[in-house]
Amino acid sequence: MHLVHIDSIEDMQIAEYTHLTELQLRNRLEPEKGVFIAESPKVITRALDAGIEVKSFLVEEPWLDGMSDTFAFVDAHWGPDIPVYVATPEQLKRITGYRLHRGALSAMKRWTLPSVRELCRDATRIAVMENIVDHTNVGAIMRSAAALNIDAVLLTPSCADPLYRRAARVSMGTVFQVPWTRICDDDKSTWPEQGVEELHDLGFTTAAMALEHDSISMSALVSRLHASPQDPRHIGKLALIFGTEGDGLSHRTIAHADLTVKIAMSHGVDSLNVAASSAVAFWATSGMETE
Repeated sequence: MHLVHIDSIEDMQIAEYTHLTELQLRNRLEPEKGVFIAESPKVITRALDAGIEVKSFLVEEPWLDGMSDTFAFVDAHWGPDIPVYVATPEQLKRITGYRLHRGALSAMKRWTLPSVRELCRDATRIAVMENIVDHTNVGAIMRSAAALNIDAVLLTPSCADPLYRRAARVSMGTVFQVPWTRICDDDKSTWPEQGVEELHDLGFTTAAMALEHDSISMSALVSRLHASPQDPRHIGKLALIFGTEGDGLSHRTIAHADLTVKIAMSHGVDSLNVAASSAVAFWATSGMETE
């Protein structure tokens, strides 16, 4: 690795870490030129394990030795010239806004997202995030999707980016393990009508997670998954759709979905945080048994 000690956080060598917004890093017009910032050794390691190409590192000097295996991996795969910018703990805190538990960041190259058809070709159980904008929720949903064996995750045009620094960190790097892409690309006008139609064309039964008068219970949904393929109620491929914080799913999405599904709750609670509800739905439909 090529070590570069920085004198100031204003050093333009580290502009990707300090002077560009996440939206500027994303580069919607030319995704293959986009960059994202991976934060913490665990997230960086999972990105590298997934084959994501690294551009540079920004590391607290005390953590250089702890990153030696990571640097050796990068040297072996991308050569010894990847810069490692070295900062003091105080400098890195000024950059991130808080003290990192293990001080390491990495600027990594984005990749061109696959089409929905390509991503879902062999999938039988997927999740759709509609307009979820809180990065913590996006990261938590991705982590649950990985843990509970969701085949793919789709994001509507207004949904927050799973590669935003906080989302990737909250996911514990599982954003590099669960296949995901955008549905309807960045054209907000085509969701939900064209997006739901595409899912239907791919053979998915769409289930909107919503409290409606005709919502079925989660157990009723699970029974359809387990029904015989000869049973007209049988669901072979399921797309679970989750709505934005506060307002939930749009009425248009609910109207176009095949089913609406609710999670039974007690003590007068009428809803769960979307990250919690997704975890419940993923587990209930997974067929996984408790140990």
